[in-house]
Amino acid sequence: MKVKTLSLIAAAFAVTLTATPFIAQAQEASPSRQPGKEYRQKGGWEKLGLTEAQKNKIMEIRGNARAEMQKVFTTEQKEQLRAMMQERRNEVSQGRKRGWKKNAFAELNLTEAQKTKMQEIKESSKQQMEAVLTPAQLKQLQEMKQNRELRRQQRNNK
Repeated sequence: MKVKTLSLIAAAFAVTLTATPFIAQAQEASPSRQPGKEYRQKGGWEKLGLTEAQKNKIMEIRGNARAEMQKVFTTEQKEQLRAMMQERRNEVSQGRKRGWKKNAFAELNLTEAQKTKMQEIKESSKQQMEAVLTPAQLKQLQEMKQNRELRRQQRNNK
């Protein structure tokens, strides 16, 4: 359980660090029977219909969380992370979209205190972001999470 949580935290941190604006052209597709596919086609946060103020606040929260997470790493761990990110960029630039290794953050050898602090930062930022959303948006976000879990279960049962 802790490994999955840490992996999610680490992945969110890495995506946040390397995220650049993407412009996607959405293509209309026929309705899917797979739960949640409509969110993948349009993008989850975009589907929530966030206002500019909400988007700005969420970006601020993410930036603050990223800065706090960076403080958790040692200098050596930061260098390892930079090297992994550069390797990832090189793979993408060469047309290989493999993504992060599943054990990439395990290689950082985080201490239990670091893992705990990362979890606290993640939970705090999650609560702050949810506080920005309206009740309708929160309900829709919960539905998106349930659909994502259904897709995972379906994928694992195949």
